[in-house]
Amino acid sequence: MMFSGIVTAVGTVRTTEIGADGLSIAIAAPFEDLTLGESVAVDGACLTVGETGPGWFGVRAVDTTLERTRFRAYQVGQRVNLERALQVGDRLAGHLVQGHVDGIGRVRSVTQQVDARVVDLDVPPAVAEVAVPLGSVAVDGVSLTIVAIPTPGVIQISLIPFTLQHTTLDRLAPGVEVHLEGDLIGKYVKSMLERRELVSGKRD
Repeated sequence: MMFSGIVTAVGTVRTTEIGADGLSIAIAAPFEDLTLGESVAVDGACLTVGETGPGWFGVRAVDTTLERTRFRAYQVGQRVNLERALQVGDRLAGHLVQGHVDGIGRVRSVTQQVDARVVDLDVPPAVAEVAVPLGSVAVDGVSLTIVAIPTPGVIQISLIPFTLQHTTLDRLAPGVEVHLEGDLIGKYVKSMLERRELVSGKRD
């Protein structure tokens, strides 16, 4: 499944229930034609629709997902960013997003400017290693541009009024945690270079 990082709706957590096979989450959402087995990105994590009802759907986050996300801390009433999987022929308005959370970031600072809100994020190595200025990153499922890299392990993003109004990123404040997915192309480049270095080392 692929996504673009363009949030199509903001849902609300209705219920959460932890069990032996993971965490079940019911989410109130405006989608009327979801089907069982469909993929939906919930705050950037690709989850499978296991239940549907009038104005809501249910998903389950298994242990491997819970280890890489903050879903265990989700509370009833919490807002979440939602995006349905891309279909062939859809516009790619954001960037290629897999819905695979690479790690959790933490807001370091927030600065309000005239036309945007600038946020500095402490990011894990998996994201920092593929981050470049003016490159892409998904923050809670939202496709954003990396404005700058102030220091190693820190990326800076800029949130325009539209993004603040149509996603949950208006909640960002120092100490708040977010799901992060590094740029897909950057990850492939990094992997190929590492393999090339490994092969070269063996030949030497």
